[in-house]
Amino acid sequence: MNNGSKNLSRWQRKFFAASAVALPVAPFLFLQGQITRWKVGVLPDAAGDKFGVAGTGDDPAKLFVIGESTVAGLGARDHERAFAGQFAKYLSEQINRPVAWKVIGKNGVTARRTIELLVPQVPDERFDYILVGLGGNDVMKLSSPKKWRADMIELLGILREKNPDAVIFLSNCPMIKYSPAIPHPIKFMLWELSKMHDANIKEFTLEMDRVFYYPQPTDIHLEGFFADGIHPSEQGYADWAEAMMRYFSATYKW
Repeated sequence: MNNGSKNLSRWQRKFFAASAVALPVAPFLFLQGQITRWKVGVLPDAAGDKFGVAGTGDDPAKLFVIGESTVAGLGARDHERAFAGQFAKYLSEQINRPVAWKVIGKNGVTARRTIELLVPQVPDERFDYILVGLGGNDVMKLSSPKKWRADMIELLGILREKNPDAVIFLSNCPMIKYSPAIPHPIKFMLWELSKMHDANIKEFTLEMDRVFYYPQPTDIHLEGFFADGIHPSEQGYADWAEAMMRYFSATYKW
């Protein structure tokens, strides 16, 4: 893996240049972010069991889902209606086999905090499929391109070591520009960083074996997508998981 690519150096320079430009208005941006958090509030995690089975039949495939608030299921009543359950449903339909899923998610975690807080909770068993839902907090907390790449490569290496035969799917970096709750100018700045993280992860996963990233989509059905202007609703999770599976079904040889 070329962890010192020319693109990475360019993204890193762009990140620090933008940071320097934003420095004089940093107090205003911080205040704007705090006001946005206050207005939006904090949704609770999805309730109920953090495991389940999608589909019917014998010999279920095993899916593990790990990540940030979307994996924790903010915006949904339970995990069956949230990201993990919806992805398991469409995966089951794709492979014509039931899918037994388990999920560990925590609101606010970056890739680094996932390694520190969530990886120790990963069940001691082998999974056929892994879904990683990260990127939002690495954008919101302004992780540099170099840090984002290093942390994600480390995390994926850990997951691969624990599950040498698993297919690993990665959800897209956040579509900040569509969030009705995030105001300008902070929205513009976060969207530029999210696009950099998207291009970055597309590059460094390209050479990885059985690792598939869902790039930022160009066609999003926004009606009913958001629960709070930032996190998906139950309909949003279903639409998102279905779109991801359509993409993966076209790029992965099942």
